Amino acid sequence: MMIRSILLAASVAAAALMAGGAGAAQPGKGKHPQVATAAVAAPPVAAPVPVAVPVPKLQLNPEIYLSRDLVTYGDLIAGLSGEVAQMAAFRAPALGETGTIQVARIVEAARAAGIVREAGELESQGFAQVVVTRASRRIAAADIEAAVKRGLQERYGVDARMLALSIDGGAPALSIEPELPGDLAVVDLAFDARARRIAARLAVPGSATMRLTPLRITGQLVETVEVVVPRRAVARGETLTAADVTVERRPRDGQGADLVSDSRAAIDKVAKRTLMAGVPLRNGDVQREEIVAKGELVTIVYEAPGILITMRGRVNESGAMGDVVSVTNPQSKRVLQATITGPGRVSVKPAIGRIASAQ
Repeated sequence: MMIRSILLAASVAAAALMAGGAGAAQPGKGKHPQVATAAVAAPPVAAPVPVAVPVPKLQLNPEIYLSRDLVTYGDLIAGLSGEVAQMAAFRAPALGETGTIQVARIVEAARAAGIVREAGELESQGFAQVVVTRASRRIAAADIEAAVKRGLQERYGVDARMLALSIDGGAPALSIEPELPGDLAVVDLAFDARARRIAARLAVPGSATMRLTPLRITGQLVETVEVVVPRRAVARGETLTAADVTVERRPRDGQGADLVSDSRAAIDKVAKRTLMAGVPLRNGDVQREEIVAKGELVTIVYEAPGILITMRGRVNESGAMGDVVSVTNPQSKRVLQATITGPGRVSVKPAIGRIASAQ
């Protein structure tokens, strides 16, 4: 009852207060003076504090491999796309050459192009320059020789397969556009059959480089011989395999008479000295692998119809499989001629005359 009375009194007081407020909005209608009420303001809501999100830096590429003559910003800076990436920044090196661009120059150019505002926006990972390599297709001496030989066959009916082309002053170094698929071809060719002299102008179809710098050569056709050359350096005592040698045609002049011309004469042979790659082999450069050393004790096998005798002996010279060497019998001191048939083993066969007399 008491709580209910208190709630009822509070309701009456609130109603009276509201009535007084309504009367205050209309002056002259109430007996009580106007009472001003203060509005309670809600506490201000704090604005959210923006979280600083780090902007990722643009990464410079340390090395660039190009097939065109301009370096773009897309080549230099990883992740760029669209028109910005296609913007030209620097000129590339000449065909087949390598150059560098200082990072400071790249930053300066990128700021001027509006790609970055300050140097800190480009991350160079500590390197001071970017290496730029221009792709190319190399024209080698073999390409020139093949083109001249095709031209001689087509224009003069000369079969030059057994000849080599010696270019005056050596083969020129030339690089062309890497995307060109065509072969080097003779444009102009003059040939003196008696002196075997040639003068030629060559080109690759579609090459702007060769239009600006034509390839002109003079030279002479010379006779060649087949020689066996090592593909790699071979150490002394190393056994040559089929993969270690190849047969090439070399100019006859200046070559000795003892050159190895058949690869079978070099395969499975042992190098008597260090052999250099590309240097023609001579007969004295290789030997068969020795399986019996001088002074070594071996088993001598004497075999005749119905007879097999073995004894020990000492060889007087080194030899390979199938070699005939002299062997001394330590007991009788008799020297025999024996054929090496395996490691530590030689064979002696009786003379036909002795076998006949024994019968």
